[in-house]
Amino acid sequence: MNRLFIQAIALLALALAALPARAVLQIDITQGSDGTLPIAVVPFGGGAPEDIAQIIGADLARSGQFNTLAPTAMPEQPVDPQQVNFGAWRAAKRDYVVVGRVRPDAAGFALEFYLLDAVKGTQVTAMSVSASRAELRMGAHRVADIIYEAILGVKGAFATRIAYITESGVAPYRTYSLEVADSDGFNPQSILESREPIMSPSWSPDGRKLAYVSFETRRSAIYVQDLFTGRRERVSSFPSINGSPSWAPTGDRLAVTLSKDGNPEIYVLNLATRQVNRLTVSSAIDTEATWLPDGSGVVFTSDRGGRPQTYQVGIDGGTPRRLTFDGGYNARPSVSADGRYLATIQSCGGGFCVSVLDMKTGASQAVSKGPQDEAPSFAPNGAMLLYAASEGGRSVLKVASVQGRANTRLSFGQGKVRDPAWGPSRQ
Repeated sequence: MNRLFIQAIALLALALAALPARAVLQIDITQGSDGTLPIAVVPFGGGAPEDIAQIIGADLARSGQFNTLAPTAMPEQPVDPQQVNFGAWRAAKRDYVVVGRVRPDAAGFALEFYLLDAVKGTQVTAMSVSASRAELRMGAHRVADIIYEAILGVKGAFATRIAYITESGVAPYRTYSLEVADSDGFNPQSILESREPIMSPSWSPDGRKLAYVSFETRRSAIYVQDLFTGRRERVSSFPSINGSPSWAPTGDRLAVTLSKDGNPEIYVLNLATRQVNRLTVSSAIDTEATWLPDGSGVVFTSDRGGRPQTYQVGIDGGTPRRLTFDGGYNARPSVSADGRYLATIQSCGGGFCVSVLDMKTGASQAVSKGPQDEAPSFAPNGAMLLYAASEGGRSVLKVASVQGRANTRLSFGQGKVRDPAWGPSRQ
């Protein structure tokens, strides 16, 4: 029985392992490669309850676009641009240097920073970002976003959030939790806890709501929850399978998997009217739909060709078009915000890894090593991917660059974490 059938059947009977949860995530850079930009983020002056430079540097390294320098290897540690010896940084083989300080302000703290081009001996940009004490780490992520965009011309995705599911306890006392955390895994908050399984979180385009599947009534149903008010409502509870919600770019509809008419098919659910429109008609299993960025249709997984592959169908239905051909198995599709890249879980080396298909060139490459990787989700800038993995008996989340240059582990001390979803840029 292939994994697609297993995932569909799991919506009806989830025999999930009993594992602890709510552990703090730890960050480890597990892979890197050449072709990255050398940068140094010097420890900030002024004193702050968080290590601002460390947070910024970790963000940049995690993107796969930069390699950073440990403070102990820095030739100097200035806090103002006038103190910078560009020759010393060139000798240290750094193209860019970031210096700054933290000052008290009306909001709590002002993070003043300067991005310098060590090769040219010039200033690239300088700004001040305000943040309360509670949002100090998020303020550092915003600084990293500014630096990323100033150098690469692409918006950063560090001042964002991720959602994921954890499991704890031993049956019949198992507990499931829907968690939301910063993009680096810090500041986790429990949104919902249940004795019954929770799965498939999906962010609304404005980042305000999450749609997810819950079995709290002992059958699958799709809920939408407002993260700011806590208000939640059940939006789909048809007989049999209600699964895999995915928000339309307009925020008014969900693509869902329903089996109310027989086998699992792709439908579009209007959240205002609760009316559903069926997009696929097949004797196969059609599931795991994700929207195209322009809202013209969805990409989904189907075994209609004999084995699971990804297909595209328009918003008015019709004949689906197959998208993936490399590998005997491609499932759990995720499409980048610009529509260029398609990420899937692909069979590779006896296991399953994350593969990225360039929809423009048709080229594909594996960006993870497996053997049991799951649920890829693009960052809002399309440059990074979040996914779940099993490593050395541990359940972890990982972040990979689309080019495969870096792989960062966000690891729990113990327990299991799954179904990650990267949220949109903060409004």
